Amino acid sequence: MTVKHTLLAATLLLTGLIGCSSSPDEIDISEKTSLQSEYEKAKKNLESGAYFPASEILSGLDSRYPFGPHSHQVQLDLIYVYYKMGKSAQAIAAIDRFLRLNPNHQNLDYVLYIRGLVNIQMAQNAFQEAFGIDRHDRDVSTLRSAFNDFKQIIQEYPESKYVSDAQQRMVYLKNFMAKTEIAVAEYYIERQAFAAAASRAKYVLETFPDSAQLQRSLEIMVLSYEELKLDDLKANAEKVLDKNFPNRNKLLFN
Repeated sequence: MTVKHTLLAATLLLTGLIGCSSSPDEIDISEKTSLQSEYEKAKKNLESGAYFPASEILSGLDSRYPFGPHSHQVQLDLIYVYYKMGKSAQAIAAIDRFLRLNPNHQNLDYVLYIRGLVNIQMAQNAFQEAFGIDRHDRDVSTLRSAFNDFKQIIQEYPESKYVSDAQQRMVYLKNFMAKTEIAVAEYYIERQAFAAAASRAKYVLETFPDSAQLQRSLEIMVLSYEELKLDDLKANAEKVLDKNFPNRNKLLFN
C-alpha cells in the first residue's frame, strides 16, 4: 500500500470513529432534556398533591445533579414535599443543608418560614395524645426554635411576604409556651414546691409579658411568696396584679 493510500485509509477510519461517537455537547443536551423532563414530572405530582412520587423524583434529581440548572429549585421543592409528608427530620436536614450551602440565596425568608412550620409540626407530633389533646407540660424546645425562625424573618426580611403570617404564629407560640410554663408552675404548687413555682411564674412574667397568662403568673407569684414568707416580694407582685387586673375574680386566686 502506498503512503497516499495509507493516509486515506487512516483519514476514513478517523472519520468513521468520530461519526460513531457522541460529542460532549450532545451528551450535555441529552442530560439537560432528561433533567427537564424529570423535573416537569415532579412539578405535576407536586401540584396534584402526589407528594410521594414527587419526593422520589426530586430526591433522585438532587442526588444526580446537585449543582444542575434546577438544583436550588429541586432542593426547595424537596424541603416543601418533606414538610407536607410530615417527614420533619428529613425536612430539617434538607433545610439546614440548603442554608449552609446557600447563605445568600434570595429565598432564605421562605426557607426560614418552612423551618418554622416544620418545627411546629414536630412539636405538635410530640404533644399529640391518643385522643388528640394537646399537652402543656411537655418540652417546648422545638416551639422556641419555631418562634426564633419567625422572629428572624421579621428582623432580617421585613419586606417578606411571610412577615404577616410569621407575626400571627409568634403570638400563638408565645401564648402556648407561656401556658406550658404555667402548667409546670401549677404542678409545683400542687407538690408545695413554692420556690420552683415562683421561678416559673416569674419567667413567664419576664419572657412573655404580653401573653394571656400574665394574670395567672402573678397570682402564682403572690401565692408562692406568701407560702415562702417573702412579704416584700409578695407585696410587689400583688401590687402589679391589682394594677393590671383590678376587676379579677379573687375567688379564683388559688
